[in-house]
Amino acid sequence: MLIRYKKNYEKIAMGLLSFMPTEKDLKNLQATMKQYDEDDTQQLFLWKEEDIVGIIGTTIHDGNLVEIQHICVNPSHRYQGIGKKMVKALKEHFPERELRPNEHTAAFFEKCDFSENEKCEEGQS
Repeated sequence: MLIRYKKNYEKIAMGLLSFMPTEKDLKNLQATMKQYDEDDTQQLFLWKEEDIVGIIGTTIHDGNLVEIQHICVNPSHRYQGIGKKMVKALKEHFPERELRPNEHTAAFFEKCDFSENEKCEEGQS
């Protein structure tokens, strides 16, 4: 289930985001979290099953574009289609908008066919 980030999830969110290659450095990670907290065009969502196991971050651009900035799944929950489920849930959350990856999330998208019957081979997700 996709849930909107709240401040009380900050440590979990930072832990999940730290799996992104661009967020390995603590200062970069803290700056990213600050952007998600303060910038209304950026939204962060968590994926909850029994526990929170994934995170997906977006930037909403003018018009109908939502750019996926971050997508990460806890390593012990990878290769179960969670990354793909997060993207599908995001599509449902923004039904009138086009979802597009950035340069850091594009490799994940290239491995995925977002049709109903295909499974994604999750790398970093």
